[in-house]
Order: sequence, then structure tokens, then C-alpha cells
Amino acid sequence: MVALSKDLKRGKAQKVMCCDTPVALFHSEEGIGALVDRCPHRNYPLSEGRVHKGALECPYHGWRFASDGTCIEVPGCLVDTTHEQRLKAEALRVVERHGGIFVALSDAAPPEPVLPPDFGNPELDHFWWQQGTWVGRAYDAVENVMDPFHTNHLHHGFIRRRDRRLPVELIVTSHGDGIDMAIEQTQPDYGLMSRFLERDRSRSVSRYYPPTTVQARWEGETKLTLCVTAIFTPATGNSFTPFARFSTPKGLAPSWLKQAAIRLFLAPVVSQDRRALERQHEVMSHFGQPKFISGPGDILKTRLHRLWNGEQLEPGTDPAVEVRL
Repeated sequence: MVALSKDLKRGKAQKVMCCDTPVALFHSEEGIGALVDRCPHRNYPLSEGRVHKGALECPYHGWRFASDGTCIEVPGCLVDTTHEQRLKAEALRVVERHGGIFVALSDAAPPEPVLPPDFGNPELDHFWWQQGTWVGRAYDAVENVMDPFHTNHLHHGFIRRRDRRLPVELIVTSHGDGIDMAIEQTQPDYGLMSRFLERDRSRSVSRYYPPTTVQARWEGETKLTLCVTAIFTPATGNSFTPFARFSTPKGLAPSWLKQAAIRLFLAPVVSQDRRALERQHEVMSHFGQPKFISGPGDILKTRLHRLWNGEQLEPGTDPAVEVRL
């Protein structure tokens, strides 16, 4: 995922970064196009151009490119360029799903993005929250979301408290191509968000869908109370772009009110995570490489990293681990 649909206006172009590849997105009357952000003529960034007559126009010499990369026109030259393969820009597959724009950098990518449950469920209210590109590694952001132990300290008072912990059970299940951690508890956490937004929660499950997606589901005794799907797109080797999609059951409260409440309580949490990932990256960069050790709370062990690298896990469920969060 590289952008939100609402941020790409019709008739406009936008530069995004995906895995060190600059991409020029543009929205014409025919739909959304994605080209590698380099004009094949003189290497000018196409994203600085305009959408003109259904194609993206390079601002340097005015060459125009269709969404499949075909060179539509070379201004001033009275020749047909549409069959000239060597004049084509490099086009990427792009799809728009549920308010998000997804690109494929490889022909080996599936025809559709693999999305987790309830991502587009019409029986739920949904909204997107995106806060720019962050300093750090996408993998470390995945690990951060899958780690419950940092929430007592880094997010003290908002999600959990470091001075008032609850007994819970952690249950890890490996799915071969993913992994999840369930937290079973008899009462909600002591943080403000839990107390005000999800008073009946008794269980939460965070599942990793490699390589870049984590979905966290909070469940009450009878139904889902909140679902958050986070997509961490590597932008460069030192940065990533997070996209968060919030889904809640339809009910008496209007969607806009739920969105405002979630943003209010989560804004400081997001800010704390952003700073922590940036500081972590600064330390790793200073020493030249990451160096980790695993403690008793790291019950996922190396499985996240193995999945990130494309490995499969042996399916199965670990014995429950009793901890205090």
C-alpha cells in the first residue's frame, strides 16, 4: 500500500516511495496509474508533471505517458510514438481497494492485495488514519505492534499502567504463513483508552500477515469492539509509511463521533511509538547494525523475523503463558 485514495486528487500526480523505488501516482479520467518516477527521455521526475488529456505529462519536454507506460506524444514531433517500446515509461500494476492504493513492484506479486478479515466489511464503520512517513524500519514497527509488554511503560496511562498490572494469559498460534498472539483477561486494562472505549473487553488478538500487515482485534463477551489493521510499507532502508484502518461495529454512536474519540485517545500513543521507533533506529544506525537479545517476555522469539524473511512456520499453538500486563 502506498497512498490513500482521498489524497490522490483527479488530475493530479503524487510521488510516493515503496521499497526504495520512487513511484509517480496519477489520477486521470481513465483511473489511477503508477509509473516508476523517471522519465525515460532525460530522467526527470514524472511526479512533478501534470495530468493532461488522460496521461501524465513530463514537465521537462512534455512527453505524455499513459497508465501502461505508452508514450502518447512527443510534442513538436509529428510522429506516432504509441508503438515505440523503447520510449515507454516503466509502468507498475496498481489497484484501488477500500480507500487504499496498492502497487506491485514485481510480476510475481498476486493480482490482488491479500487483505485480512473485515477490511472491507460493510457491516462495520471504517476510517483511515495516516501520519506521513516515519524514520525507522518497517520490520521494527511490526514487532512494536506485536509486543504487548512495551505498552505498560511507553504508553503508561493511555493503554496500560506500569504501576497497576493485570494477570493475563498469552497464547501464541503459528499458522504457517502468519502468527498471532491472543491476550485473555478477566477485566479491561487500566489505561484511559480501555476504560472509556472498550469497557467490556475480555480478549484481544494481534495477527501478523507477512510481510507488512498486522491486524489487532479487541473482543467483548459477545462481539467485536474494535479492529485495527496496520500496514507498514517500507519507503526506504531508513523509513516506512504506516497506514492504519480502524473498524468498529455500527451502533448508536455515529461514525464521526467514534472516529473523533479514537483519534483523541490514540494521538499521544501514536506520537510515542513514532518517537520510540525513531530513537531505536538512531541507536542501531550509530552502532552500524541492530543487536538484539530475547528476554522472558519475548515469547514470539525469532518467528516474526522468519516470517518477514519469507519463511514458513510449523503450524500449532503454544502452551498459555501467564504474565502481568
